[in-house]
Amino acid sequence: MIGSQLRKLVTERAEGRCEYCLIHQDFSIYAHEIDHIIPIKHGGKNHPDNLALSCLSCNRHKGSDFATIDPNTGAIIPLFNPRSQVWTEHFILREGIIEGLTQMGQGTARLLQFNTAKRILQRQLLIDQEKYP
Repeated sequence: MIGSQLRKLVTERAEGRCEYCLIHQDFSIYAHEIDHIIPIKHGGKNHPDNLALSCLSCNRHKGSDFATIDPNTGAIIPLFNPRSQVWTEHFILREGIIEGLTQMGQGTARLLQFNTAKRILQRQLLIDQEKYP
């Protein structure tokens, strides 16, 4: 269980944005959630270094995963970790589409389904209003 103080710390640290797709809480229908970067079932802890703010869509697609499989090589690829990595080193935003710049970024974008038509449209509309990222 995540206590209110820890939830507040994670939310403030992320400035209200999903740390995976960067959508702000203000533009999500559902409240952002606290994600265990390394899930508890895999030994992750309720510690700030293992917690990220996540929108419902990213959190549901991530589930208890912390890696994915590259469809071309079959290699196991860790997912992006917002506590130890820099978003702009793994992703770039182009016209509402979040593209992976690295194998990790590509795998994360694919697994978390960043670029469904609905999510791209939402980002494009927010970009047009200068409200994203």
